[in-house]
Amino acid sequence: MYNKDAVIEILTEIKHPESGKDIVTTGVLENVSTDETSIKLSLLFKPNDAFAESVKRNIEEKLKAKFPQARLNLTLMKKEPAKPAQKEYPPLDVRNIIAVASGKGGVGKSTVAVNLAVELVRRGFKTGLLDADLHGPSIPTMLDMHDTTLEMVQKNGMMYVEPQDKAGLKVISIGFIVAPDDAVIWRGPAASSMLRQFARETDWNGLDFLLIDLPPGTGDAHLTIVRELPLTAALIVTTPQKVAIDDVVRGVGMFRHQNINVPIAGLVENMAWFTPAELPDNKYYIFGKDGGKNMAAKTGIPFLGSIPLIQKISESGDEGKPAAAGDETTAQYFRQIVDRLLEQPMIN
Repeated sequence: MYNKDAVIEILTEIKHPESGKDIVTTGVLENVSTDETSIKLSLLFKPNDAFAESVKRNIEEKLKAKFPQARLNLTLMKKEPAKPAQKEYPPLDVRNIIAVASGKGGVGKSTVAVNLAVELVRRGFKTGLLDADLHGPSIPTMLDMHDTTLEMVQKNGMMYVEPQDKAGLKVISIGFIVAPDDAVIWRGPAASSMLRQFARETDWNGLDFLLIDLPPGTGDAHLTIVRELPLTAALIVTTPQKVAIDDVVRGVGMFRHQNINVPIAGLVENMAWFTPAELPDNKYYIFGKDGGKNMAAKTGIPFLGSIPLIQKISESGDEGKPAAAGDETTAQYFRQIVDRLLEQPMIN
């Protein structure tokens, strides 16, 4: 019988090129067995180890030189990488978590999210706003918060991001840590990881409402938010034109999918009509008439209201002064929408 200890002694002289350490102490050698005619080895390598074959050849050469008559049986196995432990987060103390979504970009979703959040604060609700559009964050501009920086706080043995305050509204955005002229170039997993941190590692507790400004479409960000947060409802924003309505139908389908199953609190039709200041009694339906209202009726979604195309709303967003905090002429539309939102049965 071949001596097992003699075999191991030879193997201690063989080093793995990447670590520079011998294959015995580093665990590459998984098992050794010998009998009268053979030497059997099990070798454990990490997946895609570029040096696995060269280490195997080195072992064969060394053992054949020492034991020329032995039959060698080398088995290579792959060591699966350890899965990172899933962080355990305590339940969020937030009464209502509402995702503000749109199937298409450019329909004013962020404008609606900001102004509804501001109106909720005006009514005395403790409200937060999460800017989940990592690649195109517009919340810092709409709230004039480009000079904001994020700070960490310790709570219950964990480190949390402290949401920043804007006139009583608690806000988090990637725009607080990325310069306005810098592009956020992240693949899906990296973006999802950052969004997970914003959602679960921010000190949101104690809110009545947390509004989430989602990016357009039905992608990774939406799935991450659905997975990480117990959404109370989704709120859909569209314009009346058909191309926007078609995309909204897909968005509604996502939230109603059996694996997601998030109730839809209602639909808001933005840019519904245009009224010139010099012709206050006239309405011009530039993008079509009642497209959102009709779609809401067809799909069984509550229609929360229409917002006209008003220059003041656009200007207030650019100036960082939300229209809902301004004069009644523009604020009235957002106040009516909040009235109807609060009437929905899933809101508590």
